[in-house]
Amino acid sequence: EVQLVESGGGLVQAGGSLRLSCTISGFIDDDAALAWFRQAPGKERDGVSCMKRRDGRAYYDDDVKGRFTIFADRAENKVYLQMNSLKPEDTAVYYCAVGRATMLSAWAYDYWGQGTQVTVFS
Repeated sequence: EVQLVESGGGLVQAGGSLRLSCTISGFIDDDAALAWFRQAPGKERDGVSCMKRRDGRAYYDDDVKGRFTIFADRAENKVYLQMNSLKPEDTAVYYCAVGRATMLSAWAYDYWGQGTQVTVFS
């Protein structure tokens, strides 16, 4: 069974940076998609970034493009989200996910972590 555990969330001032980590246990295929989603209070869960585990090709939501970077350490079976130039509107619970298709739609993902809170204050 695949299990995901996120870490690295916290409280940060606007303009600052955080790096989220997701440790993946269990077997996942090289063709799996790895992704980060976020959910703010009262809002839907939205895709932030995703990548193909095999080749590292990444995709980003327009709101984070140029500020966030997704990358993976295949040897340690981890996926990261480096978040720079954070804004108050980035405040949300961030979830990592593993799925079948490299897209920013929650339905494409089969496994989810429990989430980590990111709060950005101005």
